Amino acid sequence: MTEQQKNPNGAQKPDETQRQFAIQRIYIKDTSVEVPNSPKIFLENWEPEMNMDIGTKADPLENNIYEVILTLTVTVKIKETIAFLIEVKQAGIFTLQSFPEDQLRPMLGAFCPNVLYPYARATVTDLAVRAGFPQIYLTPVSFDALYEQHERERLKQAEGKSTDTQQ
Repeated sequence: MTEQQKNPNGAQKPDETQRQFAIQRIYIKDTSVEVPNSPKIFLENWEPEMNMDIGTKADPLENNIYEVILTLTVTVKIKETIAFLIEVKQAGIFTLQSFPEDQLRPMLGAFCPNVLYPYARATVTDLAVRAGFPQIYLTPVSFDALYEQHERERLKQAEGKSTDTQQ
């Protein structure tokens, strides 16, 4: 993805650089599978309840290069008994060049996790099957909405701290 800034007559402004986005690598950083109640759990009637927790983290590696980690923790229970717990840390190395701060944060907090999610979802499904369970389907996630919610909470906390210091 390359975006060029143009002035009103349509010519590129000579002093502005091009924005660039590139995926350098996508990989599994860490994964774990726990089946704490095996083998008894395999004898239970399969009526699962699933819970999924999501986390994201972005760290700069070098100039304009970032590692983004999407963490999915999926817990499946039958009644109150844990059938399995799978955690996947799906990571990617991304180049984001010439993005202003107000655009860089959403790219790292929403766009990159959107790229990583299908890989993490496939890994969770594969691990569940390999652990002896039926295939599970993780619902689509709106990382844009999650990012906006996180930003609202962050701003609210920042406002609360500034109010506390003024008193």
